[in-house]
Amino acid sequence: MINQVGREIPDELLARYGKKGFEGSYARDDEQYRKAAPTVRAVVDPKQEKQVGSIREALEKCGLKDGMVLSFHHHFRDGDYIVNMVMEQVNAMGVKDITICASSLGAAHDPVAALIEEGVVTGIQSSGVRGKIGEAISYGKLKTPAIIRSHGGRVRAIEEGDVHIDIAFIGAPTSDAFGNARGVGGKSDCGVLSYSMVDARYADHVVVITDCLVPFPNFPPSISMVDVDYVCVVDEIGNPAKIVSNAVRMTKDVRELKMAEYCTRLIELSPFFKDGFSFQTGAGGASLAVNTMLRPIMEEKDIHMSFAIGGITKPMCDLLDAGLVRNIVDAQAFDLGAIESIKNNPRHFEISTSEYANPLNKGAFVNKLDFVILGALEVDVDFNVNVVTGSDGIVRGAPGGHPDTAAGSNCSIIVAPLVRGRIPTVCDKVVTVVTPGEAVDIVVTDYGIAINPRRTDLIEAYEGCGLPICRIEELRDIAYSIVGTPDEIQFKDRVVGIIESRDGTILDVVREIKEYEFVEE
Repeated sequence: MINQVGREIPDELLARYGKKGFEGSYARDDEQYRKAAPTVRAVVDPKQEKQVGSIREALEKCGLKDGMVLSFHHHFRDGDYIVNMVMEQVNAMGVKDITICASSLGAAHDPVAALIEEGVVTGIQSSGVRGKIGEAISYGKLKTPAIIRSHGGRVRAIEEGDVHIDIAFIGAPTSDAFGNARGVGGKSDCGVLSYSMVDARYADHVVVITDCLVPFPNFPPSISMVDVDYVCVVDEIGNPAKIVSNAVRMTKDVRELKMAEYCTRLIELSPFFKDGFSFQTGAGGASLAVNTMLRPIMEEKDIHMSFAIGGITKPMCDLLDAGLVRNIVDAQAFDLGAIESIKNNPRHFEISTSEYANPLNKGAFVNKLDFVILGALEVDVDFNVNVVTGSDGIVRGAPGGHPDTAAGSNCSIIVAPLVRGRIPTVCDKVVTVVTPGEAVDIVVTDYGIAINPRRTDLIEAYEGCGLPICRIEELRDIAYSIVGTPDEIQFKDRVVGIIESRDGTILDVVREIKEYEFVEE
C-alpha cells in the first residue's frame, strides 16, 4: 500500500506485524485502547533479599531463555557500559534469539554487532541506532527488521503491548538494596532516569545495576522499589564524561551562527513569542546558539519562558538560573551542567518519557510546546525529514523526540546547512521519512528559509520581515547547482528496518543496501 507520505509499504509486512500504513499525525485521536500489563512476582516474605552477587545471577533468577526481549536505557549515551556487560553474560550462557529493546544504541554498543552475526541478537527495537549495529542492520545481518521508533513512540509501543519486555536493565547512579534508584549521586551521575521508567513499570522482571549502593531508603527515587526484582552492584555502570556527545557543542562557525540568527528572528516575530511561551532546542551548534541569542530579547521585552523541555544543556539551565525560564522539565541531561542543575535547582524537574512525548496518553508536554528547533540529515520538497539514514543508505541516526515535538508544537523549525560536503540537505526525496512533512513548519538553511505552505498564518506573520524567505524548491535548486543531483542509492528488495510513526503505524521502511564488487582492470 501507499501511505499518506507517499511511501510504499509492503502489504505482507503490514499483515505480519498487524499494522497500518501512516494515515496522518493525528489519525488516532480519541481512539480507545487497553494498556498492556506485566506478569510480576510477589515479594511477600519480608526476609527476602533483592541484592544479587552478579549480573549472571540476576539473569538466572529472571529465567533468561532463548527468544526473550531485554531492554536498556541510554542516559549514559557514549559512556554506557550496561548493555555490553549484560550481553556478554547472555552470550556466555549460550542463549540465542534475543531482541534488544533500547531507548537508543550507539557506538558504545559496537560489540553487539558481533552478536548479531552469531545469532545471539536477532531483533533490535530502538529510538536510535548508530555505529556498527547500524551497519549490520543496513547490510542485512539482522534476522528480523529493526524497528525504529521515536521516544514517545517507544513508550506507546510498550504501554500498548506492541513490544513486551521480559527483563529490563536499569543502570542507576545510586540505588539502595531494595531497588529505589536515582539518576544522581555516587560517581556516575546521569541526571535523570526518564527513559527507563516505562520499562520498570511494564517489564516482567526489572534489574537495577548500580556502582553506588546507598542506605535505604534512597529517596526521592526515579525508579521505585515496588517495580524492582533484583539489585546488582558492579564496579562501573558508565562514564559520565561521555554523556556529552559530539553533537552537543557551542559554535563559532559563521554558517551556524547565521542560521541561529534566522531562527531567533523567526521566533521573535512569530505570534507565539509572548510571556509564558514554551521551548525546546536541540544540541547542535546552531540550536544551542539560539538560547544565547534569545536571552537579550527576552530581557528587553520582559518575556519569560513558562517551561523548557527535551534534552537539556547548560545554556538552558543558565536561563533558568537567570529567572528567564520558570521551569525545566527534563527527560535527558545532555551535558554535565544539566546534571548539576537538576541536583541543585528546585525548578528543574525530572519527568518520564511518557509525560514528555507519548502520543496516546492524556497529557504529553510536547503538546504544550510553542517552539522546537530540530536538526536534519535531509529535507525534501514536501518538508519530510530524514534523521536516520545517511546519504549512503546506512542507518546511523535517531528519531529521538524529533517526530514527537514536530507534531506537538505550534512552530517546528528545522535548521540545517543547505549542503554538507558534497551532499545536498534539501532534496527531491529523502532516503527515509522519519518526520512527516505535515508536522514541519519552517526549514532554515544558510541560503534561505522555507515555510510550509500549510502554515498560512506563519506566512502572513513574516510578510515583509526582511528575512530571506523563499520556496523550498528554490533551496533544492540552489543545493543541486552547488553539488549536483545526488545519485540514487541502490537497495535490495529485502526490508531490514521499519520506521514506525509515533502512533504505531508504518511511516517508511529501510531496505538492505547492495554491496558492490569492484573489479580491477
